[in-house]
Amino acid sequence: MNDTDAPEPRGDERLYRLQRRLAAFADARDWTPYHTPKNLAVALSVEAAELVEIFQWLTPEQSEKVMEKPESAHRVADEVADVLAYLLQFCEVLGVDVLDALAAKIERNELRFPVTGPQAPNSHSSE
Repeated sequence: MNDTDAPEPRGDERLYRLQRRLAAFADARDWTPYHTPKNLAVALSVEAAELVEIFQWLTPEQSEKVMEKPESAHRVADEVADVLAYLLQFCEVLGVDVLDALAAKIERNELRFPVTGPQAPNSHSSE
């Protein structure tokens, strides 16, 4: 069996490999000294703002169709990749397991916001 025949790794394995690849990329360029938690948090914020910028003046209907146009779909995918890259690097530096952190947060939110019946249209929280 060669690499092209190998099964796709599980999501957490793939995420770990990408995180290691990002760390190696930074190490090879001597960027590691600049990858402090503060700098990575700032970079993450900037990239998130660049993602928001794509949607800034779109109507809700236009925003739902943004992936239908190749040019805007490419921009969205690039900014999503940038956000995830900085988030993974941030987690790497601080020793946060991003999947464990997300699972724990979902569990807390399930307890915090129990399903109690029909959902009201505006019952969302971003916390």
